[in-house]
Parts: sequence; C-alpha cells; structure tokens
Amino acid sequence: MENSSQDGLIISGIAMIAVGLLFKVGAVPFHQWVPDVYQGSPTPLVAFMSAATKVAAFGALLRVFYVAFGSMRWDWRPMMWVIAGLTMIIGSLLAVTQTDMKRMLAFSSVAHTGFLLLGVVATSAAGLSSSLFYLIAYAFTSLGTFAIVGLVRDASGEATHLSQWAGLGKKSPWMASIFALFLLALAGIPLTSGFTGKFAIFTAAVEGGATPLVIIAVLASAVAAFFYARVIVLMFFTEPPTDGPAVVIPSGLTTVAIGISAAFTLLLGIAPQPVLELIINAGLFIR
Repeated sequence: MENSSQDGLIISGIAMIAVGLLFKVGAVPFHQWVPDVYQGSPTPLVAFMSAATKVAAFGALLRVFYVAFGSMRWDWRPMMWVIAGLTMIIGSLLAVTQTDMKRMLAFSSVAHTGFLLLGVVATSAAGLSSSLFYLIAYAFTSLGTFAIVGLVRDASGEATHLSQWAGLGKKSPWMASIFALFLLALAGIPLTSGFTGKFAIFTAAVEGGATPLVIIAVLASAVAAFFYARVIVLMFFTEPPTDGPAVVIPSGLTTVAIGISAAFTLLLGIAPQPVLELIINAGLFIR
C-alpha cells in the first residue's frame, strides 16, 4: 500500500513537471500563448524566443526525461505519444488557416515542437542526438526567418499580413530567395538542415517503436509544405502592389545574423556529419 502511494506521488510529480516544461516549449494543449505572443511582440524578441528559448526549454525537457525519469519511461511515454501527435496535427492545421505571417510561423513552431517530441518518445541515444541536431537546425532557420520578417515594412510599420508579401521576389529578389530557403528548410526539403533533422528524428522514432507517430509526422509535414509553398508562390509568382511594402536596408548585425543562419541551413543539409558526430558525443554527456 505504501509503495502504491509513493508511485502515485511520483507520477503526479512527473505530470506537473511535464506540464511546466511542455508549456515552455509550446506543446498542445499548452500552446495557446504562442500565436498571441509571436504576433504581439517585437520581432527581434520573437526571434530570440523561437530560437534560444525553445532550445533551452527542450534541453531541460530532454535532461529531465532522459536522466531523472528515464527508468520510468513506460509511465510517461503514453502521455508523450498523445501530446506529440496532437501537437503536430493541431500546429500544422491551424498554420494553414493563418493570414498573418507571424501567427503562421507561431503555429509552425508548435508543429515543430511536435516533431521534436518524437525524439523524447524514442528514449534512445539516437532520439537524444537527433533531437539536439533538430534543435540546432531549427534555431538557425527560425532566427533567420524572423530577421527577414522584421525587415519587410510599409508606412505603418512591419508588414506581416500575407497579402503584403505579394511580389516581394520582384522587389527584393535576394532577400526573398533567402527567405524562401528558410521556408524550404522549415518544410524539410532535401539539401536543407530541416530535411536532415527530420530524417534523423523520424528514423530514431521508428527505431524506438513510434512508427504510428512518424506516419502522423509525415502527413503533418505535407500539410506544412503547403503553407510554406503558398508564401513562396506569393512572393515570386504574384505581381507586387504599387504601394506595397519594401525591404528596408538591414543593419550590419542583422546582415550577419541572416548570413550565418543561411550558411548553417545549407551546411547542415549538405554536410551534417561533423555536427552529428559532435552532438552524439554531447548526448553521451547529457545521459
């Protein structure tokens, strides 16, 4: 009787810690704050939140569930299965319905949280290393994405409505092309960091027995590819309005941030092995 009581307290404690960490990473059903905060906050702050905050929160989540609660994975894995599946589905479906660029990217961030949770569900060395790689790839891509979002402006300020991005590829082809690269990486297109990250984390999840979740992830990725492609088509295959927004000249630091983000997005897609080896060694330390 005493052991049952202790087990109940431990499981309750795991559940409460999980709620706090899942809220920080923006997982369903604790994601409601993400789109409002992304839309209402200054874009530089959103860039920091989407990259650094998510990396830190997932670092804590991985450490807690792999190290502290690793021996009790059969108790918390079913919960993570459900949350990962719902996060991928709801994040992708709600992103399709958005007309504001920052809200769309916010729900995209929710969907990517679901993909990252596959690494938690895998509960293996491969799951841990693939999660860390995915975090690095997503952080650079997200940072560059929001850096460009903050540069598209009109007389009233930032132009975040999708219709305002029409024809941007004809007004500023270089910046639109880099933004398209980031969107393709978020969609997981080959030769980008997003493809390598998704391939690694999907493989780890299959090896960990989470094949049904991987099927959901593939379908969610297909939905995500639609709303990323919609923006690319809008930028390059739509005529720009006469009084539409323009891309302001970036500062030196912004230019460096975009350049580094683009370089890592390509590098981690074309030659990811050195980073993967480094992460595998780091994963041994975390465990």
